[in-house]
Amino acid sequence: MQREQRALGLLNLGGGIAVLASYAWSFSYSSELRAGLWGGVPEAVRPIYTVNMLLAAVGYFPLTWLYLFRTTPGELESATGVRYGLLFLLYGLVLIPSALWLPMTARMLLTPGLLLWWGIRCVLALVGIGSLGLLWLSFRHAQTRPGLASWAATAGAIPFFTQTAILDALLWPAFYPA
Repeated sequence: MQREQRALGLLNLGGGIAVLASYAWSFSYSSELRAGLWGGVPEAVRPIYTVNMLLAAVGYFPLTWLYLFRTTPGELESATGVRYGLLFLLYGLVLIPSALWLPMTARMLLTPGLLLWWGIRCVLALVGIGSLGLLWLSFRHAQTRPGLASWAATAGAIPFFTQTAILDALLWPAFYPA
């Protein structure tokens, strides 16, 4: 494993722990506050969220596996024309704002404010942009270096993008009672 891959692994480890900790922390909220995290998402739509959330979480693993263990920085650039630094940036856009979303939303429920609302929208947009980049990169990689790992990464990137960019960044704010 090369230095860049180790750095990406550390980013995923630290960022993943931060995201999971923010979700674990949300379980300590009152049931009323936890329910408020759904915003105004209708009950009928919530099962779509739940199923896709699980698919997105599972899909993250083959996507990340490809870049951590199956693709060196040189291979990535050769296959896609993209330097590993961009990959690091895309994961940073996904992980860092993802760890901020729940705490910010809980704060919004307790003390609403326009600036905080726009901050939440920004962190969700950043995650969506990062996941769009990862989806694009996985498609590009699979086209130039087809194989099981490449296509599994792309298959995983699709529900991940759907969750973060469509359901979270676009749909959830549209239903949120601002």
